[in-house]
Amino acid sequence: MKVYFSSGAHSELDSMRGIGVNTSELVKALEVKSQKSKVIVVDRSNADIVHFTKFRPFFVDLPFFKTASQKWILTIHDLIPLIYPEHYPSGIKGKIRFYINKFLIKKYVDRVITISETSKKDICRFLGVKPEIVDVVYLAPKSAIKKLEKGKWIEETKKKFNLPDKFILFDHGLNYNKNLKTLIEACNKINFPLVAIDEDTKNINNLDLNHPELKHLKGVNFSKVIRPGYVTDDELNKIYNLAYICIQPSFYEGFGLPPIQAMKLGCPVICSRTQALVEVCGDACLYFDTNSVDDLVEKLKILMSDNKQRNECIKRGYEQVKKYSWDKAAKETLKIYKKMI
Repeated sequence: MKVYFSSGAHSELDSMRGIGVNTSELVKALEVKSQKSKVIVVDRSNADIVHFTKFRPFFVDLPFFKTASQKWILTIHDLIPLIYPEHYPSGIKGKIRFYINKFLIKKYVDRVITISETSKKDICRFLGVKPEIVDVVYLAPKSAIKKLEKGKWIEETKKKFNLPDKFILFDHGLNYNKNLKTLIEACNKINFPLVAIDEDTKNINNLDLNHPELKHLKGVNFSKVIRPGYVTDDELNKIYNLAYICIQPSFYEGFGLPPIQAMKLGCPVICSRTQALVEVCGDACLYFDTNSVDDLVEKLKILMSDNKQRNECIKRGYEQVKKYSWDKAAKETLKIYKKMI
């Protein structure tokens, strides 16, 4: 069995987010699990299976022709642009590409892999894909996310990124579905430091907030937000290790990687009560009403003042994150491959 990975995750932004993390971590895990059979190949024309790991509804990422003997798998992380069309406008060209995508998927794609049951429902609804050909394979924390012992790295990291002793971590993005506005308003209300990791967040003052994908941020006060911008995996890990609370305030997610990364390090988590986040995080975090700044403030105060509740969240987080590993993801992916040959 020979598998060719077509990731398309070439940008720096993709490499930091779920799509790039999924591709790079999964390939590493598959290489470990298939050392004898050497599953991964570098020549698409000689592959038994071609696994496409990037899909954008309004851009055509699939080829127009397929070798008759090959099987095609497509990983679709989420379809958020289709859920919030007013914030992710397709334009006329985008609509045409979307219909081309639906045609190519129906004609050529043998199986679809996605990252949650929530995303599976969206894929079946929006793309007309039959549920029986869609498999759910959960993500896992990046391998770079590891618990660190105390050392001089603490003061060095704080100094480099101007970090206070206690801060809330938001990792990351300005997209509408991330609901950063609610989080900033909550942190400003209780005057608690917020660290938001993302290059666009760092450059917010230079962005056009009249753009449909950014207009939800007009009037948001970013002045108190600590914005490190792009960070390396090593730096990201150090910031996670220092975080006091990690928050995922999203209106919608396909999975939600930051919460389980925080759980791995013993950082308590607050999430919005949305489908995928509840699916992924279970009872290991506190949930708040997505549209309520006051509810988020209340949950923040609980984790800041109630040590029993805080420790319970940490304990449950350690248990919850055990459900996710790249070894498990690789095993499940290999099973899907073998079914197709």
